[in-house]
Amino acid sequence: MRQVFQQSLRDVQNRLVEIAELVEQSIDNATQAFSGSDASLAEQVIDAGEQIEQLAYELDQQTIDILALQQPVASDLRLMVGALRMSSSLERMADLAQHIAQLARYRYPESAIPKGLGKTFVRMGALDVEMAQKLTELLRNQDEELIDEIRDLDDDLDKLHAKVFEKVLSDKVAENPVAVVDSTLASRYHERFGDHAVSVAKQMRFFLSGSLD
Repeated sequence: MRQVFQQSLRDVQNRLVEIAELVEQSIDNATQAFSGSDASLAEQVIDAGEQIEQLAYELDQQTIDILALQQPVASDLRLMVGALRMSSSLERMADLAQHIAQLARYRYPESAIPKGLGKTFVRMGALDVEMAQKLTELLRNQDEELIDEIRDLDDDLDKLHAKVFEKVLSDKVAENPVAVVDSTLASRYHERFGDHAVSVAKQMRFFLSGSLD
């Protein structure tokens, strides 16, 4: 029975990594679609959301079954509880990647990025992609040092998010209501993506050390 239980735990970890890899690909494609006005790539991101949602649902069901049948304790219990929370955050990250892709699709063939904010959004996208990559590595290898690296990247992302608001409120962008809405929404999606990545990282710290600090 113990061998079966340990295999179930490995399956949960492997499923988390699989979902994280798909989220990583989605945010990469979404940022490329947004910066390059690529409607085809945007559609790929939107379509991938359903697969990620299904995988997250299956992971939740598996985790609930383990909790009900195996009654895990200590670190095993932390993994089970954390897995439920992490799958929720990963699914939300996929949703946010979809939102970014949808903005690109709505404005196609025009760009959803107002003039003067191109470099900022490219940088925000690069930060989100890097955070997703580190998150996948964290879930795969359980390297606790990556948790602080993800937090540091999120701090950089928050600063860029604040700059976008300053720009749209003080520049000629404010004269174009559509550009204001697009840039505000896109910036918020990027920022929230980072927040959820940090949330997953915190859950991994909880699993590894029993602390959320």
